[in-house]
Amino acid sequence: MTERAILVVEDEPHIRDIVELALRFHGFRVTSVATGEDALAEVERNQPDLIVLDVALPGIDGFEVCRRLADRRVPVIFLTARDTPADTVHGLTLGGDDYVTKPFSVEALVARVRAVLRRTVEAGRSETAQDAHILRVADLELDESRWQVRRGGTQIALSPTEFRLLAFLMEHQGLVLTKRQLLEHVWGYGGQSQVVETYVSYLRRKLAPLGPPLIHTQRGVGYTLRAP
Repeated sequence: MTERAILVVEDEPHIRDIVELALRFHGFRVTSVATGEDALAEVERNQPDLIVLDVALPGIDGFEVCRRLADRRVPVIFLTARDTPADTVHGLTLGGDDYVTKPFSVEALVARVRAVLRRTVEAGRSETAQDAHILRVADLELDESRWQVRRGGTQIALSPTEFRLLAFLMEHQGLVLTKRQLLEHVWGYGGQSQVVETYVSYLRRKLAPLGPPLIHTQRGVGYTLRAP
């Protein structure tokens, strides 16, 4: 199996060395840089399979790096001392796939890297399947092979996380999915429920101008998507 390429972006040399050595020990091919500018340049030269990204970087910070890479579909795990719920939600909203706070367990970080890469591989298999996998609920259509969403013929731009959330809701249309189920299947971890609430609100705002509500709240439980 080809080594998966990881880009570590961390301005503290001690932490950068620890993360790089741990990932190399577990069989990954690792490149490391210390600034957001260098991270963007490295992605342009050699797109990695995943980025471990500090937030508090000199110059361009990690959140801005993630925002600029949104169209590249590079999985991002934030590694940061910013541990407030607002910071976590902000990082995941920008398209981050996971959020690890300092101090951290090296073993846990490696496990999260593997989990995110596993989800990426599974998504890639879906995209390259011979037959396009299209989900439909009422006038809403999601094409997993082309990463496109349309409602009533109008295309809707979604972030990768919004797309995965909508796909999971559509795959289970009519069923009430708990916030924990959504966290585990879309984000791959049992984190904070407000992340789910935030992303559901984003989807509702994007779908609402094009027709009646499709995503409904089951108070105290979770969410369901069903035809009007």
